[in-house]
Amino acid sequence: MNIYDPSFWARVWRSAGIQSIAFFAIGYIVLGEQPGVRATPAELVSFYHGDRTRILIASVFFGFAVLNLMWFGAALASALRDEGMGGWAGAATAATAAFGAVVLITVTIYAALAYSITTGPAGLQLTSALNDFSWVLTVLASFPAAMVLMSGTFGLWRAEIISTRLYWMIFPAWVLVVLGGTTWASSGFWAPDGAYLQFVTPIIFAVMVTFFSGLLTKRVEPSEATERAPVMAG
Repeated sequence: MNIYDPSFWARVWRSAGIQSIAFFAIGYIVLGEQPGVRATPAELVSFYHGDRTRILIASVFFGFAVLNLMWFGAALASALRDEGMGGWAGAATAATAAFGAVVLITVTIYAALAYSITTGPAGLQLTSALNDFSWVLTVLASFPAAMVLMSGTFGLWRAEIISTRLYWMIFPAWVLVVLGGTTWASSGFWAPDGAYLQFVTPIIFAVMVTFFSGLLTKRVEPSEATERAPVMAG
């Protein structure tokens, strides 16, 4: 490993998607199970007060996850722009920025409630409302998340980086993720706190971002890295 080699830094920022998913996974594990929609006061106090330290630690991991996701978006956009796919490059940048913003707002709610939760009637009402609002944001995050995958799928295919056969194999992924934006059932599998949004869409998103990031990392060549490495390589 030579940190003065531009190809090293080129691989680092193109592999940022993999790093982002790792930080997201750690964050979710540390966070634990968030109270669902219309949770009872006892559940809210137990989570936001009882698990206060865990939530604040998890917020740090989520922050690093978003940071690496921004790097991944920049790497994907750069690769697409180099292949003449300027439109899809812009879409990748905008989508990762929008998704990162929604995640940061959601994590801010977690941290704020954990940092200063009150147990009076008014405080619990506010906590309940913000907890439900965080679930709404989770549903809406499906749209920019799907756009991240869409820009990668269509852009890399149009740039002939992935084959038509592979394109049709991964095409359903972003469709399944965007369906997360319709999970408005009052309870059960299709609810905001249901299994589809908690497990199906995150797993698909994680697999696809890891795939795209790995694909970009493998395409780094010494000559390319010297020309295209980010400023921090200098």
